[in-house]
Amino acid sequence: MNKSFKIFGAFALSLATLTASAQDKKDIFNPVNHAVTSQMIAPDARAGGMGDVGVATDPDVNSQYWNPAKYPFTISRAGVSLNYTPWLRQLVNDMALANLVGYYRIGDYSAVSSSLRYFSLGEVQAEGNDALTIKPYELSLDVAYSLMLSENFSLGAAVRWIYSDLTYKFDEETAPGSAFAADISAYYQNYINLGSRECQLGLGLNVSNIGSKITFGGDNRSEFIPTNLRLGASLMIPVDEFNRFTISADANKLLVPTYPKRNADESENDYNDRLQKDYYDISSISGIFKSFGDAPNGAKEELEEIQWSVGAEYVYNDKFALRAGYHNESQNKGNRKYFTVGAGFKMNVFSLDAGYVIATAKSNPLDQTLRFSLSFDMDGIKDLFHRR
Repeated sequence: MNKSFKIFGAFALSLATLTASAQDKKDIFNPVNHAVTSQMIAPDARAGGMGDVGVATDPDVNSQYWNPAKYPFTISRAGVSLNYTPWLRQLVNDMALANLVGYYRIGDYSAVSSSLRYFSLGEVQAEGNDALTIKPYELSLDVAYSLMLSENFSLGAAVRWIYSDLTYKFDEETAPGSAFAADISAYYQNYINLGSRECQLGLGLNVSNIGSKITFGGDNRSEFIPTNLRLGASLMIPVDEFNRFTISADANKLLVPTYPKRNADESENDYNDRLQKDYYDISSISGIFKSFGDAPNGAKEELEEIQWSVGAEYVYNDKFALRAGYHNESQNKGNRKYFTVGAGFKMNVFSLDAGYVIATAKSNPLDQTLRFSLSFDMDGIKDLFHRR
């Protein structure tokens, strides 16, 4: 097997960013490259139904991915959720993301939380040998602690281990890669008056996957993991005792250097030397600062690297929810543009949510992506047993 399989996983995942319209603009199509792309897939159906917003929405059991600093504001003392997303079903039928997450609130001011993420790329025939199949996958495990510093403000920190096995076990040129990372998050929640209504305002910040680079063997090129800056705001507006609306917005920027382009008069050897020096030899921390000003087309392209999402949620009697949203990414950075819809049903013990993607960009493989979340309220289970 040659080295082409080494990049198979990144290629398979990057299909989600390639559209016909982008291919017509190859001269300016310049997405931000990074490894372990599965870390950027939203795991839960609630956020997935709201255009992938979540850094400042109401705290829930799936806050670990979006903003673990929200957990001290949860009403329930503990919760567990299982999330499942069949992935790129327009292209393949055996790729999927599974995510298990849980939290426990310690007293009234702090919480611990953890999640396990498993992304399977399905079965793939080994290159040059149709009789052999491989099962590439990516895995991550994280633990977070969050603390309420005042009645309105909290901070959170998480540590994460990431493992990516996209290789063939008998290929000596490649090897699985691993990395360690950390998240830093903050959440602000307060009430403001709009007319006669007392509305809940939420503001959130999460800088995720600050950590080491990842190497898959075979050469000295270490890849960046998807360090990401997420900012957002949310406003919950009560209509009456049983009805409420929430509107939310998020903005994301990958804190990863932009891949250098080859100049027209530059030889291949000179370009490879510059690529090694200006990209692969840069540390992950230096890459964070470099990412704010290294786009080849200047400030305009830097702004194109910001993705944004808006979402809305209607909740009736804390039992039933309807959701909708929109996610936007620049055409030159991936062109992932899609509407989302979703719904949720909640009982005392569990809640079931679903989200659905409706792509607006032509030939988008994300079209018709469906997410499911099944969550359990530990307080509700405890009360159920006490009543028996």
